[in-house]
Amino acid sequence: MQAKLVALSLAGLIAGIGTAHAATDITFWHSMEGALGERVNALVDEFNKSQSDYVVNAVYKGAYGESMNAGIAAFRAGNAPDILQVFEVGTATMMYAKGAVQPVQEMSEKAGDPIKASDFLGAVAGYYSSPDGKLVSMPFNSSTPVFYYNKDAFKKAGLDVDNPPKTWEEVHEAGKKLRAAGMECGFTTGWPAWIQLETFAAWHNVPYASQDNGFGGLNARLKLEDPVFVKHLGYLAMMAKEGTFTYGGRGDAPNALFTSGKCGMFTGSSGSRANILKTGDFELGISSLPYHADVKGAPQNTIIGGASLWVFAKKSPETYKGVTQFFEFISSPEKAAKWHQETGYVPVTKEGYELTQKSGFYDKNPGTIVAVKQLDAATTENSRGIRLGFLPQIRDIEDGEMEKIFSGAVTAEAGLANMTRRGNELLERFEKSAK
Repeated sequence: MQAKLVALSLAGLIAGIGTAHAATDITFWHSMEGALGERVNALVDEFNKSQSDYVVNAVYKGAYGESMNAGIAAFRAGNAPDILQVFEVGTATMMYAKGAVQPVQEMSEKAGDPIKASDFLGAVAGYYSSPDGKLVSMPFNSSTPVFYYNKDAFKKAGLDVDNPPKTWEEVHEAGKKLRAAGMECGFTTGWPAWIQLETFAAWHNVPYASQDNGFGGLNARLKLEDPVFVKHLGYLAMMAKEGTFTYGGRGDAPNALFTSGKCGMFTGSSGSRANILKTGDFELGISSLPYHADVKGAPQNTIIGGASLWVFAKKSPETYKGVTQFFEFISSPEKAAKWHQETGYVPVTKEGYELTQKSGFYDKNPGTIVAVKQLDAATTENSRGIRLGFLPQIRDIEDGEMEKIFSGAVTAEAGLANMTRRGNELLERFEKSAK
């Protein structure tokens, strides 16, 4: 009997010790596949091996739209993951998902290890912060549009490879020379709505929508009928008619026109650099986005694409401590710099950028600093970013109307009026649903 009691006591003691030292599991749903997915898994593995209190489990949940819908559905069912990666156009939806989100800075302050907006590049922090300047989600993979050009084609056309076009007028003139030199296409653009409307507005310091582009309230409405937008899309339509601009489709579809060598100039995501280098058989040049020189305040700063990490509400204090520790790990100067250099995304933290600069990476990889410089600015009410509900659907409307403008089916004025009317109908619906 006594031996049995001793055995039970020892078993209880061992069980107690095991419970006391059991690692806390943290679930992380993401949308990174292929090489990027491998990098996420490696980053998570490094964190898990760096300490023994927490185990992060990274799970690929499909493309951005699919994973966001899955995360929201899981929250409603009471089994949400701890961390969810959400693309930037889903920011407003997440922010207005009442009771669903645990703001990152508030969480980290309670955990005793504050993650501050001031640690991040200005345009990055501004986009993912609340009106009082505190981070709501964790910046992770951020990109921004840049201007790419084919140096071999430039040389053939007699253009200066060290002085690429800085204004749209110069892009137009370069397009003429490229076509005259035998190029099938002078200029094309990826992600038309993101680059030629949203980013265009920030770069020229003009409002895309009212209420500080949606940051100021749910009653924001599109302001796309401004003369600056009419001028720009009219200019592109003129270039399309004469053959110096070629519309190549939505999203990343136009990338192939540039990588194949058909187009000499291209505006696309900074995250496209690795793919262009891999598939393009020419010397690549990277520069800042063009601007209209007669627009006061241009150039200002570009806005971000990519995604951030959101933390769901109703988790345990211990879970939040672990999430905070994981976020501190991935945003450390070394990890932020490595992520930037290996993936093509910008270094979201100031220290990650500084470390990359000191390492000589930008000198060895010309043009890679352009995206950082475009983002590293004090943002204005017009350049902080776009925070609107139903933004993916609004982009679809804009892309459709731009196709009509570039083909000559409608004028820039008419197309922008249609975008504004149809987009604002969606914004009214979102406002009612979020109240």
